[in-house]
Amino acid sequence: MSQIQSAQLSLLIFKKRDLVIFLSICATVKNAPHTNLYPVMEHFYTIQGEGFHQGRSAYFVRLGGCEVGCPWCDVKDSWPADKHPQLCTEEIVNAVVATPTELCVITGGEPLMQDLTELTQALQLKNIRTHLETSGAYPLSGTWDWICLSPKRFKLPLQECLNAAQELKVVIAHRNDFRFAEEYAEKGNGHSFLYMQPEWSKEAELLPLMIDYVKQHPRWRISLQIHKYMNIP
Repeated sequence: MSQIQSAQLSLLIFKKRDLVIFLSICATVKNAPHTNLYPVMEHFYTIQGEGFHQGRSAYFVRLGGCEVGCPWCDVKDSWPADKHPQLCTEEIVNAVVATPTELCVITGGEPLMQDLTELTQALQLKNIRTHLETSGAYPLSGTWDWICLSPKRFKLPLQECLNAAQELKVVIAHRNDFRFAEEYAEKGNGHSFLYMQPEWSKEAELLPLMIDYVKQHPRWRISLQIHKYMNIP
């Protein structure tokens, strides 16, 4: 074998070796576990108690972190993100798919304080529908089958979130919240389902007013927190 042929053979061997190494790296990256971490206050399999999908079984993932500060919030423990354990995407997805559920609700806190792209894509790859419950006060991330936006006076929603929502759910805590509800219905995309939900501690006082209002304004529907009646999370 000439020196030229020997050099050509060596070069070919090096190229094949480099190709094997490259393919090995690609396979490692593809099969690597997801690395995004999320502050998870709690996660559980239950029945959706509110809004359009009320009564359906659903896996809830409640993320920590919220700066909206609703005074009547019933999960204020979720506000500080740093007080909750960090779970990776793989851990969350494994918990969801271990149940018979067809959908996962990402709630909070305010879930959009996190980048939800990786988590939602991983869930959808497992044929799990992704539902978001948000105030809409932060930029939208993630891929969603359903977005329920609940606007709050304390930190107003972004227009991009209003445009993307399939459901607008306004908590009625005071009489002037009816005007607030109409304001954000007009700012929405025009085809969201419209819900009013009484603030839990004032339900006895406000529900009769809501019934009268919805009868006079039939584009609205009433949402009740039926999970609280059933004594489930």
